[in-house]
Amino acid sequence: MTELQKRMIECLQLRGLSERTQEAYVRAVRQLAEHYHKSPTLISEEELRQYFLFIKNVKHYSRNTMTIAICGIRFCYEQTLNRHWSIFGIVRPAPEKKLPVILSRAEVRQLLACLRLPRYQVCLATIYSCGLRLQEGINLRVADIDSARRMLHVRHGKGARDRYVPLPERTLQFCATTGRRITILCCSFLPRGGRTAHSKPPVRRCTKAASRRLSTLPSNRAA
Repeated sequence: MTELQKRMIECLQLRGLSERTQEAYVRAVRQLAEHYHKSPTLISEEELRQYFLFIKNVKHYSRNTMTIAICGIRFCYEQTLNRHWSIFGIVRPAPEKKLPVILSRAEVRQLLACLRLPRYQVCLATIYSCGLRLQEGINLRVADIDSARRMLHVRHGKGARDRYVPLPERTLQFCATTGRRITILCCSFLPRGGRTAHSKPPVRRCTKAASRRLSTLPSNRAA
């Protein structure tokens, strides 16, 4: 770890940003340094301008990736290096207006049925029915489930905010009948030791695999 990286992480911690945001910002600055093969302290404002044009016009960064790159690099230069360059008042990610792809209930049931491991069925069914973000779902604990009131305690959501969300009765029943270890609280993807059973990459991989299996079904090929 370089001295600049260490100091930037300290600044990020003092600002109170989450670990994920810290990692994303540091990664954005590291990619800038790798592009020019030199320390960010030696990069000029014009080189920074050309880099932003490169990731926009050549790399075709998405809006979210572009936003992270801009915010991370700007934080490094303005807060860590105390360089307030005019380029940061100009560069902005391109606006986007995209509609999300919304699956029908039948499609959701088909997708869950294509998951081979019961624990992933339970995990994704809970995330879907409770409207959770992926990270929120994989961080659940058994103690977060109030089966009597049918409420789910979501801890450390976006912005480090806790909240309660309704837990449908059908989700409780599905967890109880599908999981290997049948209990009243019934989330079999939650281990006894209190740690999360999954991380994002395995959950994403199993979901993509289920989507591929779903697309090969005769009814979907005909459609």
